[in-house]
Amino acid sequence: MASLLSRIVEGECVAEMRRMEAGSVDMIFADPPYNLQLRGDLLRPDASLVDGVKDDWDRFASFADYDDFTRAWLMGARRLLKPDGTLWVIGAYHNIFRIGAALQDLGFWILNDVIWRKSNPMPNFRGRRFTNAHETLIWAARSKKSAYRFNYHALKVGNDDLQMRSDGWLIPICSGGERLRDCGGVKLHATQKPEALLHRVIMSATERDDLVMDIFCGTGTTGAVAKRLGRRFIGIERERVYVEAARARIRSVGSYGGEALEFMDRRRDEPRVPFGLLVEHRRIIPGSFLYDSLRRYRARVRADGSLSCGGETGSIHVLGARVQERLACNGWIFWHIERGRGLVPIDVVRREFRSEAGV
Repeated sequence: MASLLSRIVEGECVAEMRRMEAGSVDMIFADPPYNLQLRGDLLRPDASLVDGVKDDWDRFASFADYDDFTRAWLMGARRLLKPDGTLWVIGAYHNIFRIGAALQDLGFWILNDVIWRKSNPMPNFRGRRFTNAHETLIWAARSKKSAYRFNYHALKVGNDDLQMRSDGWLIPICSGGERLRDCGGVKLHATQKPEALLHRVIMSATERDDLVMDIFCGTGTTGAVAKRLGRRFIGIERERVYVEAARARIRSVGSYGGEALEFMDRRRDEPRVPFGLLVEHRRIIPGSFLYDSLRRYRARVRADGSLSCGGETGSIHVLGARVQERLACNGWIFWHIERGRGLVPIDVVRREFRSEAGV
């Protein structure tokens, strides 16, 4: 029997969501049917069959039927989300624009659209269009007023200290040992998503012990990643073969646990300490000088917490940007104070003040 921390419900998502407690879920991931509208088989140039999506669950009689289905599951998802919860939904050009319009109509607040760029996309065998090499994810808050979670610094640290961008998440499609197959070696699910993609999604908008839900659970990719990352999980899936595969897959997964699940950088959660507070408490003395790490620039500290350098004045951030002729600058890292025989970033002084003053 599945653990209460990782549970998969067999059934149709709209009906099953009605049975669940409102306002109980921190994040929902949705990989709905794409409504590909395929007609007949797709063949390669050598006449072999392309193993595409031909399942009944991806067939709808009309765009109107698909839109009705979309609004039904989106309303169910919005009811289940906590006030500050978020929804991730993935799709292709066949459906993502229709879903985006429905999201806005129902009161969701779109935060980002993210491009998942496939490093190994399926070729365009007919040669009549561009190769479909990406899918789009929409990240949306439950409402415009939601104080949603975004682990900005954790993503930045994992991206070599560069801000994580919304364009071009370069991740290969699911293949190799990660791809689930039946006893005959045929892939079990036509649109199984790579675990790397779900790792980034879950890391971006949740924390340990949050409840993550996947309402089109498939073979359990979201559940497997959520369990590894110490999140609770509920999945909904209507196809029995996928339910059984997902439950077995998630049972075989362990949590990373302990310190491995701590964020490397939790500065967003720390109390704000303005530079002027350090000046007021004489942790940085008015009249003293700050330098960049290479001593190219020298700025004098003034009693009001501003800096002056070469006739320019401004905050630690503004003046740091001006002397470098840049649009922006993180002054806490750029400016350094003399200590002993070397320089240390003024961010070190800020961290020491937080610790010593019990801020």
